Amino acid sequence: MFRRSFAVLLLIAVATAANTSAVPATAVPASAVLAAVAAGAKTLRIATAFDPNSLDPHAQALLYHTRIVSQIYESLVSRDQKFALEPQLATSWQQLSPALWRFKLRPNVVFHDNTPFAADDAIFSLLRARAPTSQREFQLRGLATVRKVDNLTIDCELSAPDAVFPDKLLLVAMMSKAWSEHHGVERPQDYNGKQETYAVRNANGTGPFMLVSYEPDVKTVLDANPKWWGRATMSGNVDRVEYSVIKADATRLAALASGQVDLVLDPPFQDVARLQQDPKVHLVQVIGMGTQYLTFDQSRDELLNSDVKGRNPFKDLRVRRAVAQAIDVDLIVTKVLRGQAGSTGSLFSPLVTGYVPELDKHLAFDPAAARAALKEAGYPDGFAVTLDCVNVTFREQVCQAAAAMLTQVGIRTQLQSSPSPLFFPKLSQANTSFVEFGWTPQADPFPSLLGLLHTYGAHGAGIFNPGRYSNPKLDQLIDAIGVEPDLAKRTAMTGDALRLIAADMPFIPLYRLKLTWAMRTGVTVVQWPNDVLELRWVHVD
Repeated sequence: MFRRSFAVLLLIAVATAANTSAVPATAVPASAVLAAVAAGAKTLRIATAFDPNSLDPHAQALLYHTRIVSQIYESLVSRDQKFALEPQLATSWQQLSPALWRFKLRPNVVFHDNTPFAADDAIFSLLRARAPTSQREFQLRGLATVRKVDNLTIDCELSAPDAVFPDKLLLVAMMSKAWSEHHGVERPQDYNGKQETYAVRNANGTGPFMLVSYEPDVKTVLDANPKWWGRATMSGNVDRVEYSVIKADATRLAALASGQVDLVLDPPFQDVARLQQDPKVHLVQVIGMGTQYLTFDQSRDELLNSDVKGRNPFKDLRVRRAVAQAIDVDLIVTKVLRGQAGSTGSLFSPLVTGYVPELDKHLAFDPAAARAALKEAGYPDGFAVTLDCVNVTFREQVCQAAAAMLTQVGIRTQLQSSPSPLFFPKLSQANTSFVEFGWTPQADPFPSLLGLLHTYGAHGAGIFNPGRYSNPKLDQLIDAIGVEPDLAKRTAMTGDALRLIAADMPFIPLYRLKLTWAMRTGVTVVQWPNDVLELRWVHVD
């Protein structure tokens, strides 16, 4: 009875959300359009629900920020079309000793302001990314010093051996030291503190695309970089890219149908089946490597947003298990996400080294067991709590469904939805009692384990640990993984860490999305499982 009636409510909620509208994005000036046409330029118009919120490449480590910033700024390493690690601004690297790596830098590279990229810029950028206000600091834990060997060679000395250090440099952007000093942005923007700096709205990278304009929550425009070092091998043909922020699902699809945009990065799930039958639309899909999950405040003795006084229910494993048992993830996947995801019990996907297959099954939906666990933990009448969620349509709908299911077993859950500029600072400052979040890891598990699950502390430890979960045994394992030189042992230790996480349940993994991009026919892309579109490979007829 519960499943049938609740499924109807979910379908009504999804249908209602699909009929919302958005404020139209500001139009490109007519002069710019005429100039592009006269030059025979190929323009790619992208609609997305999200704004990057900043163009400082070290200020955030969020998907919506990365999608744009990584087209402007490059790192020492990147990934190829098959998602394998490849050289970018470093042409090669060598482990000279267990704790010393040498990187040869790419010659004849210039920034968008035509100044050359060299060792001083690489050193500056790596040190900038380690600053306390950087959200990339967690990737560089263990980097002790960076030394200049010559103008195109740097040595990275580590505090301990690291067999996979180059992997950690992915998305650690290289910036111009001179440009940063000239504009007073030697340190990353304090995003949580709502700091405004020159690097927030301006950019100067070495990447295949250059910033033309950035209107927050409206539009970002990029032009192809004619002096990009990789242009001769660039398989794409796009000269201009316009990212328009269109928050409402129905409005984004209407823009695609009317020809106002060429590509939608986040089509609503309820429309995917219809889009697959539309001859004017082409879809690409891949199983994402990210996981959406719930996590809890486990540090405070009393929750910020609850009717329980003098205690924190989420410190009790029985309560955390009750949360997992109260949520019918398979029903949510079927009804809310329209089958465009898969339920999971694992924080990491099969694309992450150390993945443990047996952990991938979500704990069985069992509301009776959830009620019994709450009673055993001393909450026979349940308790009230606020669930924080970002105001992304599908995530709000999942949170609404989960809140209703939790309320059915006695965890009276009030949903609080916030826009990303409010939500993400609240999360990183640990000002939440109960939160839905998503994380896309790198192939190397260590940065994610350090950033998400380590006790909060220096050098990026626990920077994305909003519940300030702390487990000394897990900390020891994570620290050991970071310095283990034997890759087989390192993989086994990662499996041990994931089993410990599954047993202690600081996070409740929910589902892994099937990533879908919708585009008009004539647009060809390469799709990565991290949901980032690489513009250098986009071809437009």
